[in-house]
Amino acid sequence: MSGCIAERTDFKAYIFVSMMVSAFIYPISGSWVWNSLFADTKGWLEGLGFIDFAGSTVVHSVGGLIDLAGAICVGPRLGKYAPDGKSLAIPGHNIPLVALGVFILWFAWFGFNCGSTTTPDGTVGYIAVNTCLAACTGFIASLLTVWVMTGKPDPSISMNGVLAGLVGVTAGCYEVSPAGSIAIGVICGVVVVLSIVFIDQKLRIDDPVGAVSVHGVCGFLGTVLVGVFAAPGYGSNVGLLYGGGCGLLLIQLLGAVSVGAWAFLTGMLVFKIADKLIGLRVSPEVELKGLDITEHGTDVYSGFQIFSNE
Repeated sequence: MSGCIAERTDFKAYIFVSMMVSAFIYPISGSWVWNSLFADTKGWLEGLGFIDFAGSTVVHSVGGLIDLAGAICVGPRLGKYAPDGKSLAIPGHNIPLVALGVFILWFAWFGFNCGSTTTPDGTVGYIAVNTCLAACTGFIASLLTVWVMTGKPDPSISMNGVLAGLVGVTAGCYEVSPAGSIAIGVICGVVVVLSIVFIDQKLRIDDPVGAVSVHGVCGFLGTVLVGVFAAPGYGSNVGLLYGGGCGLLLIQLLGAVSVGAWAFLTGMLVFKIADKLIGLRVSPEVELKGLDITEHGTDVYSGFQIFSNE
């Protein structure tokens, strides 16, 4: 959420929203899917056979759709859209640091997915393989897609492809084969580029880091694709591609839509409440000076700022 509403959101409002999301939105939708981890009863989606092994929906699409609600409520950054509605690029200042962040996430995702087994057995190995394959193919697919669309292999969007593949395979890393994880990575890698462009240029919703596309769209997509690529001999389910019929696919679709609707609608409510109580958006003067100085009293890049923090 922090990346999606970056550079123009009041810090107090952000803290309020974070508290509400952590205390209210995530726990309720999470109990629909993972309740048996902490209680004797299953959540209603879990009881239907809904699969989200490590959180493509429970973690990622919930966050991504709250992001979408936040970006709509806060509005775009100053200078993001021209008077005629054309989207104008506001580039990040340090692409090597972006790459470092992606690699840290990639490394940590092995703990995220493999650790969700809660049992150190043979499944850890193929979950790790599936996780890495989806990340690799997500990167390649995004790089090629943006290259074809723009004529340039944009590094920022390509690195979002890594995260798209990781998010997509998180739901089914226990259920799919390595071939299935490659397919999920490719699909999510292509879709994340199309989604970023569509949200930015067609919907004119300012998402500086592509969080809605990476987490919301690819979390939803990866969850549904479990119903297609769940393979015999891996988890306990068989998807459409392997003759398992449409049953699992429909359950996955129901779960992804239900949790997504919950996240977006409650996210809108929480942001609206924050706006009424505190005010979501900083003033144009504060935004232009930078939130580092105005909100926190600290010049992040000392010597590069023409304004005083007094």
